[in-house]
Amino acid sequence: MTLTQQSAPPRPPASDQPKRAGIGERALGKIFLTPSFAFMAVIALFPVIYAIVMSLYRITGFRREFIAGGNYAQLLSDGGFYNAVGNTLVFTVVSVAIEFVIGLLFALIMNQAFAGRGVTRAIILVPWVIPTSVAAQVWRYMFDQNPGFINSVLGIDVNWLNDPTWSMVGIISADVWKTAPFVALLLLAGLQTIPGEFYEAAEVDGAGAWRRFWSITLPLLRPAIIVALLFRTVDALRMFDFAYVFSGYSNSLATLSVYTQRYLYAEPELGYANALSTATFIIVMIVGVFFVRLMGPQTVDGAPSGRKGKKR
Repeated sequence: MTLTQQSAPPRPPASDQPKRAGIGERALGKIFLTPSFAFMAVIALFPVIYAIVMSLYRITGFRREFIAGGNYAQLLSDGGFYNAVGNTLVFTVVSVAIEFVIGLLFALIMNQAFAGRGVTRAIILVPWVIPTSVAAQVWRYMFDQNPGFINSVLGIDVNWLNDPTWSMVGIISADVWKTAPFVALLLLAGLQTIPGEFYEAAEVDGAGAWRRFWSITLPLLRPAIIVALLFRTVDALRMFDFAYVFSGYSNSLATLSVYTQRYLYAEPELGYANALSTATFIIVMIVGVFFVRLMGPQTVDGAPSGRKGKKR
C-alpha cells in the first residue's frame, strides 16, 4: 500500500479540540442584559439617592440651605416620628398575622375539589381587586358613627373614627379584608405544587387530617409562606391609604407614610420630609433584608433556616 493510500490518522474527540476564540453564551447573555439592568438600577436608585441628598438641606420655597444632618437630628427628637413608627409596627404585626391565618384558610378551601369551586375562588378574590382608596372610603363610611352601620350590626355605640385604639382596629379590619385574598392566592399557588401521592401515602399509613396538615402541608408550603409573609410585611410597613382616609394627618394614628406626606403638603418642609422618607426606606430595607437572611434559604432549596441545602 502506498503512502497516499494509507488512511488518515483519527481526529481527536471534539472535547479535545481547541476551542475557537469568541464570546461564550453566558458572556453574550450578560452583555445583552447589562443595558436593561443598568436602566433598572438608575430608575430604582435615583429617587433614593435624590431623597438622601435633599434630606441634607433646609428647603424653603425655592431656597436651599445645607444643614448636613440637621433634619436627622430633628427626626431623632421628634415624638411624632416615634409615634408613627409605633403605629406602623402595631399595624404591620397584627394585620400580617391575621391575614396569614385567614389567607391560609382561604387557600385550603380554594384548593379543595367541590362543585362551585370557581365561583368560590372569584368571591374570595373580589376584595383584592377593588382599589385600595375605594375600599378605604367604603370602610370609613361603615365605621362612621353617624350612619352607624358597624355599630348597628354589632349592637354597640363606639366612636370608631375619633378614638385612636378603635380607629386602629378599624384600619386593621379593613386591611385584612382587602389583602387576605392576596395571601390566599400566594399560598394556593404553593398548595398546588404539593404532590397528591404524599397525602395518599399518609392516609394509607393512618395519618389523620391534622397530622397530614402538620407533617406534609406546612413543611412543603414553607417557601410560599415565606414569600407571602415577606411581601405583606414590606407592603404593610408602607401602608398609607387606610390610615389617611380614616384619620387624615392625625398624629394619634399616623403611619410613617402618612407622617411623611404631612410634611410634603400639610406643613411643607421638603428637607425634613425627605429625611422621613429616607428613614422609612431604611426601616423597610432592614426588615426586608433581615427577613430574607433569616428565612430566605427556604425559598431556594427548602433547607431549614440558617442551613444550606446539599448540592446534588
